[in-house]
This record gives sequence, structure tokens and C-alpha cells, in this order.
Amino acid sequence: MIFLELQAPFGVFRPFTCGTYRPTESFITRSAAYGLLLNVAGIEMRYSDGGSPVTKIASGLPRMRLSLVALEMPGPVPQSLFQQLHTYPVGGTGKEHAARAMGRKYHIVPVRREFLSNVRAYIGVDAAPELEESILAGLSGKRPRRYGLPFLGDNNFLLDRLEPVEKPQPAYWLEKIGDSREGMRKNVMRLTITIDRADLSKSRSALFAPSREKKAAPPSESWIEIGYP
Repeated sequence: MIFLELQAPFGVFRPFTCGTYRPTESFITRSAAYGLLLNVAGIEMRYSDGGSPVTKIASGLPRMRLSLVALEMPGPVPQSLFQQLHTYPVGGTGKEHAARAMGRKYHIVPVRREFLSNVRAYIGVDAAPELEESILAGLSGKRPRRYGLPFLGDNNFLLDRLEPVEKPQPAYWLEKIGDSREGMRKNVMRLTITIDRADLSKSRSALFAPSREKKAAPPSESWIEIGYP
């Protein structure tokens, strides 16, 4: 079992949406943390079958249990900005704007995009010893990475820090909310666990909330097993 401390000025974790408003989840999803760790370990998790319009998730990826916690509560700060979204016209849509654009792109839509600032977290990893060793070796620059530098959601949202810590500080670990009627919880969020890029209905998500009090070690409810058989 290893613990990593993560710090980044910005991050984004998109739910499955489309349109002119692009939200982000309120914290790091386990699916994103899983992909980040495989990137660090130099393990390719995507492939192209040559026929699908999207890259797919490979099968047989290593399993691991993950636990997450924000180092500061209530967690990263949500921000938003306006940006020009260049879209592909359907048929002759928008062709009346082509002359005024004088050869430049004319099918542009203003969109609002959310992102998180001041992302600070612990990631607990419980995996096979060889996988944990690969992650630590990747952090030392001793493993190849096809995607280059690790990032959080967008490839311009780079990390400031991702390094192992011997013992995490007491914190409010994100626990999965079960079916027990334990009353209302604060800061409840739905976060994805695994992603199926070919069939989004098969993606997994769950409700999470910070533990009611600070704990020195992640509680059992915060550990979620992830893998792609």
C-alpha cells in the first residue's frame, strides 16, 4: 500500500455532457486517478480497433483499490471561463458567415467551461507489489510514458507535485455512501469509477461524501476496487 500527495493549480474532470456548458465534477474521480496512475506506471490503457470513432479501454488492465481525500475542505475551488468552440458544420449550416470570416473558421460557438483550481489531494493505492513498484519507478522517471507528462483532465493542466508520502495527515476521506439510512451527509458528490468509452451506459459511478471526522487512515468505505477485466 502506498500513498501519494498530489498538487495542481488546475484540473478538470468532465461528466458525460454536450452543449454550450461544460461542467466538471467537484473532485478527482477514481476513473481519472486510475488513468493517471497507469500513465505514471507506463501502462497503456487505450487502443483503437480501427473502426470505432473513439479509442477504447483495453481489457486485462491491472486491478487496484483507490482511496481519495482532499487536503483542504471543502476541496478544490470551482471556476469557469468562456471560450470559443470550433465545431464541424452539418451540411450548409452557418455558410452565410463564411464570407465575413474571410477564409478563417466561421462555425464557432461560445461555450462556458468549468474547471477546478487549487487541487490538493492524497491518493491511497492498494495494488499488487509489482504494480506499486512500477508507479514509484514512474515517479522517479524510470518508466516510459506514451502520453508524456501527467495531466489532470486537459493536457495543459499539468501537476505541480505527485510524490509518495510515508503517512498521510488526518483528513476527511471520501467515503462511498451505501444504502444504510444514516441521515443526510454534507458535500455529497457523484463520481465515476470506471469508464466504458464504447457504451457509456456501462460506465460505473457512485455517491461519495467526506467522512464525518478527520481520520489518520482511510476508512474501509473509502476504498474502491477498479479494474477492466
